[in-house]
Order: sequence, then C-alpha cells, then structure tokens
Amino acid sequence: LPSPTPCSLAQPVTPDLLVSPSSQDGDLGSECPEDRGNWTGRLDFLLSCIGYCVGLGNVWRFPYRAYTNGGGAFLVPYFIMLAICGIPIFFMELSLGQFSSLGPLAVWKISPLFKGVGMGTILIVSLVAIYYNMIIAYVLFYLFASLTSDLPWQHCGNWWNTDLCLDHHVIKAGNNTLPVNISNTVSPSEEYWSRYVLHIQGSSGIGDPGRIRWNLCLCLLLSWTIVYLCILKGVKSSGKVVYFTATFPYLILVMLLIRGVTLEGAWKGIRFYLTPQFDHLLSSKVWIEAALQIFYSLGVGFGGLLTFASYNTFHQNIYRDTFIVTLGNAITSILAGFAIFSVLGYMSQELGVPVNQVAKAGPGLAFVVYPQAMTMLPLSPFWSFLFFFMLLTLGLDSQFAFMETIVTAVTDEFPYYLRPKKASFSAVICIALFLMGLILTTEGGMYWLVLLDDYSAGFGLMVVVITTCLVVTRVYGIKRFCRDVQMMLGFKPGPYFRTCWMILSPATMMALLVYNIVKYQPSEYGNYRFPTWAEVLGILMGVLSCLMIPMGMVVAVLQEEGTLWERVQQASRPAMDWGPSLEENRTGVYVASLAGSQSPKPLMVHMRKYGGITSYENTAIEVDREMEEEDEEESM
Repeated sequence: LPSPTPCSLAQPVTPDLLVSPSSQDGDLGSECPEDRGNWTGRLDFLLSCIGYCVGLGNVWRFPYRAYTNGGGAFLVPYFIMLAICGIPIFFMELSLGQFSSLGPLAVWKISPLFKGVGMGTILIVSLVAIYYNMIIAYVLFYLFASLTSDLPWQHCGNWWNTDLCLDHHVIKAGNNTLPVNISNTVSPSEEYWSRYVLHIQGSSGIGDPGRIRWNLCLCLLLSWTIVYLCILKGVKSSGKVVYFTATFPYLILVMLLIRGVTLEGAWKGIRFYLTPQFDHLLSSKVWIEAALQIFYSLGVGFGGLLTFASYNTFHQNIYRDTFIVTLGNAITSILAGFAIFSVLGYMSQELGVPVNQVAKAGPGLAFVVYPQAMTMLPLSPFWSFLFFFMLLTLGLDSQFAFMETIVTAVTDEFPYYLRPKKASFSAVICIALFLMGLILTTEGGMYWLVLLDDYSAGFGLMVVVITTCLVVTRVYGIKRFCRDVQMMLGFKPGPYFRTCWMILSPATMMALLVYNIVKYQPSEYGNYRFPTWAEVLGILMGVLSCLMIPMGMVVAVLQEEGTLWERVQQASRPAMDWGPSLEENRTGVYVASLAGSQSPKPLMVHMRKYGGITSYENTAIEVDREMEEEDEEESM
C-alpha cells in the first residue's frame, strides 16, 4: 500500500491543460480527505452536533438560570440572544469547517496571521476536557451506587454522617407533632456527597489536596477508557456511538418528566420555574445571563462544531442543520426545566419548605438535591439509576467532541506523521489528560475542579470567538465568506446573517466580555474562599489562551519577507492552498490555486476535466463573473 501523502506535500502534477478529460492523473488531492475520514451515515453529523450541544448544562444550569432571572420572562432574552449570537456564530463555525475540511488549527490558512486563535482554542478545550471527564467520573460513581435496593444517601447513621444529619422521614414525622428546625441541619445526600464521595473533610483547601480517593480515581480511569474506545476510529466510531448517546437521554428525560408531573406538589415547582416576572427584563444582568447560557450551551468557540463539520461532504445542508440543532437545544433545556422543577416542587412539599430553599444549580443539583428527591420516590434506586444514566450519556458525547477537536487539530497539522497513527495518538492524549486530572480525584479535588470550571473557558473563550468573528468578516472579508458559503450551499447568506456577523454578534460578545471583567467575583465553594495565588493561577489560565493570539502573530510575521507592514499584509492573506479540499469542489477562483494548475481560465479547464456543469458549478460561474465586474469597478 502506498503511504498516505498529505495535501501539503503533494508532488508537482501535470498542468491541467495537458491532461486529457479521461485521465485520472493529479487526483492526489482527493486522496487526502479520504485518508482523513468522513461521516459514514447521513445522521452521524446531525446527531453528533445535538449530542455535543445538549450536555450537562441543559439539565443543571438552564432551569436554575431561568428561575433566578425572571422565570418564564427569561425565555424572551434567551430566544433573542439565540437569534443574535447563537445561530449566526453556530452557522459560521459549521461553514468554516465544512468549506475547508480542516480542524481548528489548520483552518487558519484562511488568515495565517491569526493562527494563535486556533492554539488558544486547543488550550481551552484541553483544560475543559480534563475537568469535564471528572464530572463524568462522579456520575459513574453514583450510577454504581444506585445498583442497590437501598440508596446509600437515603438515611443518616452511616460512618460519614455527623450529628447535623437529618433524615427527611424524621422531618415528615415531626410535622405531625413538633415543628423541626431544619436551618442548621444537613441532608443525608449532602453529607454523602461531601463527606463520602469527595471526602472533602480530609483537605483544608486548594493548597492541601490530601490523598487520592482511589474509588474516584478508578471511575476517572473508566470514564477515560470509555471515551477512548468511542473515539478510537475517529468519527467513524464516535459517529455510530452518538446514535445511542444523543437519543437515549430524551427517552429518559420524558420518563422523568412524566414521573415528575404526576407527583404531588409538582405544580408548585413548575409555577416557581415558569411564573414570568417581567420587571427582571429591565435588568442588564438578565440579558447577560441569557447570552452566557446560549454561548456555553451551544458550545461555540470550543472548535467542536468546526471539527464535526470538517468531516462533512462539501454540499451538506448545514443551513438546515444549524436551525435543527440550535432550536432543539433550546427546547431540550426548557423540557429539562420541567423535569427538574416538578421533582423539586414535590420535594419542597415533602420537606415543608419553599421551593427556593431546595433549588440549586450545577453539581449541587445533580449530586445533592436530585438524589435526595429520588429517595422520596417508590422504586428510588430505579429512578436514581435512570437519572445518572441520562447524565452519563449527556456528558459523554460532549466529551467525544472535545477529544475529537484536540486529535483532529493536531493530526491536521502533521498529517504525514500522525494520521496513520491516529489511534495511538488518541491514546497518548487520553493518558496525558487522565494523569493531569488525577489531582481532581484527591480529597481537595473539588476545589481544583471549581477553579478549572470558573476560569478555563471564561473570558479566554469569548476573546477567541470575538476574534474569529472579526477576522472572518473584516480581514478575510464578508463578501468573500458569503461567496464561499454560496459555493457550498448554492445560495448566499441573507441580510440577517450578514448583519449579525458584521455588527450584532461581535457587539453582544464584547458587551459580555466587558460585563464579565467588570463584575468579576473571586471563586468560592460553599463557604470556602480561594486564596490569592489560586485566583492568580485561574486568571493566568484565561490570559494564556488570549496570549496565544499575539504569539501566533509574531511567528506568522517572522515567516514572511519584506518590511513589517508588508509581512503583516502577506500573513493576513489566505494561504495559497486555502479552499475546498477535494479537487472537484475547487470551482471558480479556487481552481487556480491548485498544485500544477497553470490555467488562465480555471473554470473552463474544470468543466473539461470533470464534464458538464452542475448547479454548483453554475454558481461558481456567477461568482467568477461577479468578481470580474467588481475588479473592473475598482480599476475605474
């Protein structure tokens, strides 16, 4: 078998004008993407995007954000922000990936001066992948703990419980005789989480991690093993796994929803979740919260969307897919809110306390409040197992995307060396990230997880997305980008997309960035305040991903020749081999940039070689004509 040759190292081929139409010479370019791999099924891409976007945040962040920011009224800014910066940025990422068939590093052939943006993305994704898999390890821990007839966090009286522990059965009995003061008590599920699972009492803070919790360490090893086995063959294997991991959570969510709304007191929780408080809409905080929820829920800027789209065929209808995924993601979040708050309403009635006293966000909801609610239901281990299995499947396909992004980005940079060894390279990445994540399995690991969660994908991610948006619209050019989309899809993006890309999306994200910096609050976990050195470390994590951009610029400028301004200009122009990866898709202006193409009229040669004119080639003729007319206008 001939060794796979990367596109960048293609040997000179016979000029196109000298090749007969029937000749198969010069199809070296078409070998590379085959070697890179593609989705094998029609739904692989769509389900992978849904699995990537619909993650743990939909269950544990959205419902809480909605109720704290005006209940049902929160949906107004939520959908407006979805339209302004969610859908347009989502579509831009998919378009860049599909047009170039390149990962988040190599895609910066579009403007090599800004390759540091890709490096920043990889740094952010690597940090997120480390702690995200730890959350999956916690889920696995609870999943195994649910395989019992009596849930271990159901009662007090275990070795990890303290005198403050108070069983809800006692509270219920107390309601009939004397009122029980529960303000200074702790639920069994909270003590199980903090004192047994985390064993946080063994650590005095972030600087004192304590010993490794071996049961957590084994769960982390298992979660990395599952992730590795699923991405072993790249999108060919993960594309099949998502048929299960992207669809099964919906089945469980519906079961939990039906169970939830049939519980006594469920309406209290749902009313609490959805009662609109329109006065909240006058607060800037609510709009910022809505934009943040959209931003993180859709996963823009992490490179996952770009990576998945790069494995598409050139004419895949990503325009339709954008609306399916973004709206599906929003509807899932709202549905999850019903499933969560119906159970919280039942729980508040059982405990005789207001709903806002039991409602929490983040890990507190998944590992304390909801497990406690499960103990109040008949067949509690069954419902607990279902809930944690849903969290497992929700988390895994987001983790697949993070790993696929890292692996694809690096293998696209070194295709000759790494593509044939992709499975081994994936193993090296998984082992490295597992070892880095070992500190999260210690008794003080939760402090490190909170630090990573707060800083790894904060302002650094926003800087990456804002820069991407500005480079594509201002440096590369909005007209040129719209022509590229027209080449792929057969139509140009309308005024809505152009306005959002040029003005609304960058302006909204700038406002987000400024708000995040102005309203900066130090990290905390419960009553624990992080020391100054930990804060500085966290801020450095965010700053480092931003610093990649100027570092990349310096490297790009040094590789050019001429005066400083000439070097900057040359480095900001697209690379010679920028464009569609397959030769038959390089119509219009892109044919001339192929290795060996010396044709003055590239499109005519393309038609001679491939025969006939398809609707897409017709589009390419129009694009060429438009460009000629624009050049004439400029020269006049």
